[in-house]
Amino acid sequence: QVQLVESGGGLVQAGGSLRLSCAASGRTFSPYTMGWFRQAPGKEREFVAAISWIGGRTNYADSVKGRFAISRDNGKNTVYLQMNSLKPEDTAVYYCAARRSVISTTTVDYDYWGQGTQVTVSS
Repeated sequence: QVQLVESGGGLVQAGGSLRLSCAASGRTFSPYTMGWFRQAPGKEREFVAAISWIGGRTNYADSVKGRFAISRDNGKNTVYLQMNSLKPEDTAVYYCAARRSVISTTTVDYDYWGQGTQVTVSS
């Protein structure tokens, strides 16, 4: 079992930045691919970014490429999502997820989920 706890969400103006954190506990953190997903009201949960367990490979949704950056610190069992140049359409609940395999952009492929953190971007 892996427990995931997100933090760092909040209210920010368009063009601003936020840094989300996801702290993992339980089983060994390192072999897991970590992903960030988001869900806006009335919409399905969508992929945002993912990072492989070694940390060298990343994948981003087209909508966030060049604005968001995912990273991880295996020593701290934590994965981060740096979000810059935020837009109102980035408003959503952001979820951290883990899977014991290669990077995937599909929600059903992830085995463990956090409770989510709200990000609201005002125009």
